[in-house]
Amino acid sequence: MGWLDWLFGKSPVLGDADRRRWVAWHALSEPDLGRSAASTRLVSVDVETTGLSLETDRLIAIGAVAIQGGRVDLADSFYAVLRQPQSSSVDNILVHGIGGTEQMQGDPPVEVMLRFVEFVGHSPLLAFHAPFDASMLDQAARDHFGSRLGRTWLDLAWLAPALLPDDAERRSLDDWLEKYGITVAVRHHALADAVATAQLHLVLQHVAELQGHVSMASLIELAAQARLADQ
Repeated sequence: MGWLDWLFGKSPVLGDADRRRWVAWHALSEPDLGRSAASTRLVSVDVETTGLSLETDRLIAIGAVAIQGGRVDLADSFYAVLRQPQSSSVDNILVHGIGGTEQMQGDPPVEVMLRFVEFVGHSPLLAFHAPFDASMLDQAARDHFGSRLGRTWLDLAWLAPALLPDDAERRSLDDWLEKYGITVAVRHHALADAVATAQLHLVLQHVAELQGHVSMASLIELAAQARLADQ
């Protein structure tokens, strides 16, 4: 058994070029989380899915945008709809607006996942309620490549109340966006939500710096501690 076979195990059959792309991405070095968040390229991510079950639901769309140099870089963004074997329910479509025809004419999932990870590079990832986005992406990666993404995530849903305990009653992304007057072009569109989440991160990053939390490692640890304290 070759090393590529060991890495992919019982994953679906992939072309050699796709396998090489996946392996090349996995070989990238981990980001230096000791650097300041302000000097690090971060990627804000949002996904749309067929539902909220991590066991039975599927990934429909991925939206992502880079944060670099203290701004959201709209020119450095990613959006794709993954081709579905069948359309999701009408109730589900009403949430994200991706119709049945668009779902079934989406891009091949393997190609979408490869383009996504190549867009990410070795940048740290962030999201609001990051474990859901991370789990759905990991499941898609396991389905198509036999291994999870395994990248570092910052969860703004816990970072925000950790930095601003007087606003801890705010639980949803909408609550925090309202606080700072951040508007969303189209709510529950993966890229639009990723952009709004990125804008929220920049606000929180500034608050964190004023409190002495400068590095990505510090922000990730602060969010993790807040989550543990709430359990």
